[in-house]
Amino acid sequence: MIDFNLIRELNKHLPVGKSLNETISEVLDISYDAAHRRASGKSKFSLEEGITLSKHFGISLDKLFKTDDRDFIAIEKTIQIHNEEDLATYYSRSFKEISAIPNLKECQLLYSAKDIPIFYTLNNETLNRFKSFVWLKILDTNFSHLTFDKYTPIPQLNKAAKNLGSLYDNFKRTEIWDITTINSLLKQIHFYFLSQELSHKDALLIANELRSLVLNIEKQITDNTGRLSIYHNELLLMNNSVLIKNEHIEFLYTPFTMLSYYKTNDKKTYQEAEAFLQKQLGSSKLLNTSGAKEQKTFFNKIYGKIDALEQLIKASLTLDFQ
Repeated sequence: MIDFNLIRELNKHLPVGKSLNETISEVLDISYDAAHRRASGKSKFSLEEGITLSKHFGISLDKLFKTDDRDFIAIEKTIQIHNEEDLATYYSRSFKEISAIPNLKECQLLYSAKDIPIFYTLNNETLNRFKSFVWLKILDTNFSHLTFDKYTPIPQLNKAAKNLGSLYDNFKRTEIWDITTINSLLKQIHFYFLSQELSHKDALLIANELRSLVLNIEKQITDNTGRLSIYHNELLLMNNSVLIKNEHIEFLYTPFTMLSYYKTNDKKTYQEAEAFLQKQLGSSKLLNTSGAKEQKTFFNKIYGKIDALEQLIKASLTLDFQ
């Protein structure tokens, strides 16, 4: 099945002026005769060859391994991250993949926000630096003794983060939040402050940047520009799954590890995930149209959490007897 599907897809992606045999020969670095045997079905593609060709031409693995068994799908996995260079590569690959989507501005994005969507923090220099610090403290043993004030992201990481963050405004976005969506970032600030890896000054600065971020999101909701819709769900826990679609594509991203995602464009899987998130939306309140009272109630609860963290930090400074 892979050979038939691969040949079919390759014929759609042939470079101008190139034959199928020439293309296979060049990409796989094999002889013309060997390429002809594969193209004619006399020899089979190896799994590695199929993956090499699909990556070269951006062909979905789902299309190559498509079967009638709906209990099995092909998925792609983002890279594992072990250091700053890996994190920069992860952002760069994500930027390249997303920016290549046809009619990007026509895409609709649905984000089940267990945590504040990463795109927001990528767009903020201080928050991006702190989130990078948190992740690398966990993923890279070389960061184990580093304090936040000594950490400066490498230039390629800053550039890749800004590029990826800049894409978010291209989407018409629907996000599902609860007031707990902010919790993990607050906990991270508190944890690294208590462990003395984050100074009073920096902890308060990050908390203030977080408040500014939420204020900006609230303004987008109250202005109701139509590019961002936030639903408040008090019943179910979100999981950071992301769905992206337009008339050309349908992608589902679901978390694998802390930063890694599984990705598929299997149509039935996408529809099942979308149906589940639509049920979440059905039991949620759309803040854009909820009225000023409910909007203020929701955002004031979030600001209250930030205020409480700031008070803890300031109280610790006041009660420092040493």
